[in-house]
Amino acid sequence: GIVSHLKNRSRPSSCLSLQVFVFCHSFLQLAQLLVSGFMKSSISTIERRYGLSSQKSGILASFNEVGNTVLIIFVSFLGSRVHRPRFIGGGALLACLASLLMALPHFLSDEYIYTDRISSLCGTSSSSNQTCLEQDSPAQQMVYPLLLLGQLLLGIGAVPIQPFGISYIDDYASRKNSPLYLGILLAVTSIGPAFGFITGSFILKLYVDFDKLSKDDIELDPKDLRWVGAWWLNFLLASGLLFLSALPYLFFPREMPKEVRWDHWMLEANKAAVSPQELILVCFPRIALRTLRSPIYLLVVLGLVNLAALVCGLGTFMGKFIEKQFSQTTSFSNMMIGGIGMPLAVLGIVLGGVLMRRFNLSVNSASKLCSAVIFLCVFFALPMIFIGCPTQTIAGSFPVRSSNHACNSACNCPQEAFNPVCGSDGVEFRSPCHAGCLSRQMDTNGKPTVRNFTNCTCINEGLGGARQGTCGSGCSHLLLPFMVLLSLTCFIISFAQTPSYMMILRTVPPEDKSFAVGVQYMLFRVLAFLPGPVLYGSVIDTTCILWGQKCGKNTSCLYYNLDKFRQRYHHKRTQAYQINCPINGPLIPAGFWCRSGLLP
Repeated sequence: GIVSHLKNRSRPSSCLSLQVFVFCHSFLQLAQLLVSGFMKSSISTIERRYGLSSQKSGILASFNEVGNTVLIIFVSFLGSRVHRPRFIGGGALLACLASLLMALPHFLSDEYIYTDRISSLCGTSSSSNQTCLEQDSPAQQMVYPLLLLGQLLLGIGAVPIQPFGISYIDDYASRKNSPLYLGILLAVTSIGPAFGFITGSFILKLYVDFDKLSKDDIELDPKDLRWVGAWWLNFLLASGLLFLSALPYLFFPREMPKEVRWDHWMLEANKAAVSPQELILVCFPRIALRTLRSPIYLLVVLGLVNLAALVCGLGTFMGKFIEKQFSQTTSFSNMMIGGIGMPLAVLGIVLGGVLMRRFNLSVNSASKLCSAVIFLCVFFALPMIFIGCPTQTIAGSFPVRSSNHACNSACNCPQEAFNPVCGSDGVEFRSPCHAGCLSRQMDTNGKPTVRNFTNCTCINEGLGGARQGTCGSGCSHLLLPFMVLLSLTCFIISFAQTPSYMMILRTVPPEDKSFAVGVQYMLFRVLAFLPGPVLYGSVIDTTCILWGQKCGKNTSCLYYNLDKFRQRYHHKRTQAYQINCPINGPLIPAGFWCRSGLLP
């Protein structure tokens, strides 16, 4: 009677068709991953605004994986035994709340006070006691915990979205169309971070306190190293999109029309004469062991974990890398990533899905395609280790070429001063005071602005001058070949995305799909997404040659040794690629536990 009823049930209206679900789920994941793109595009800005080290910002970037890791395997185990669309909608609403919470620190914090707000000269530096009092205020102390809480809730909200969405689509799509739908889903959702970088690049051109200050009161410009963009506006925008994307899931049915298939778990429940809750408790260990004993599934997932560690670490700090290596603004760096690298990655994902559908690739053929992709990525990634800039000459740090170390001893320059100037001798100083400058020239076009400093005792024995701003690394022309190689690498590696997912879905029993995807994402989070940004941030911190100071404490790094930054940053990339070795088809991570590409 049940089978007859299922066969004869009426089809829901076309507005609830699988194609509409694919569209809605693509939009939801686009909005969800927009938050991720905003976080990564704003990471150096948040560092500068709140004085965080790269390690702390890495912890912040990866903290959304904490709640996700704890819950995802259990939620995914529920699979088709719950109303998946409603769970997805609930997760989207929680992510909406989390995004609002991420923007809250801006409204609790005082106005951004950057060091040397008035360009101080030698002997005219002012006290910073008021700034220290503001730094120790309760509202300021709550900023970092609030950001961490927002990331935690964002991770919890994301738990049901991808596993339930992928398994729901694959359950009700035909075997031929499933790779195409999955390729579309992955491609569209990959646009989320790209939109995050592109939109963030425009928003970061707005001053962080544009809502608190008039236009005439804003003294900095985006090229200034002290500039902080309106990072918080990104999260307000993402919150609105998440709310809109959550609404359709209230109306999707628990099941879609397709070939009738018995629910394996309900049959077992009837045979065992136990409740579904008891069945879950009894069968969970058995199903977990059955999934993890599948050799193809396990090897593919562990191979993808290595690449996930690469992507999350590089993606978190790529904007910062371009900004520091090639002397670019934060806004321009994000535009390069979101406007060039990520669109090519999306194109690769789409083509991977098309190849799977066009040639109806088997699991063995898909594994060979993934192996070929890995070798090509190694070929294009290796040259990037050698494309970069030497460290600019910075007075007061290594390397130092300023011959007279006592030239500014009478200036009483505060340690926290940071208002970079470039001396006529090519040496960069952290402030006019540190250069020993006694006078300045003003540009009165529009509003008074300092352009040049003169009579600088530390430059050419007092005969030299300095101009406002950094000297830069002097090799911005290398950005073009770097972006070409980076874009090709993104394009090639994305070919493996859809074949890898199909290998996983085709090598586990149909009733275990949600659980298998959940285990995959749990391993991603434990071994890649969670430690990756933290370890990358820690390694980046080891290349710092001059830390900022505020109230006697270190803040964010002001200058890096660019050679070490480049070598240590890209060493992880090639290491992660080289781990994935093709043996009899699937990707096998040789020496995974000791050479995961995550250790410095």
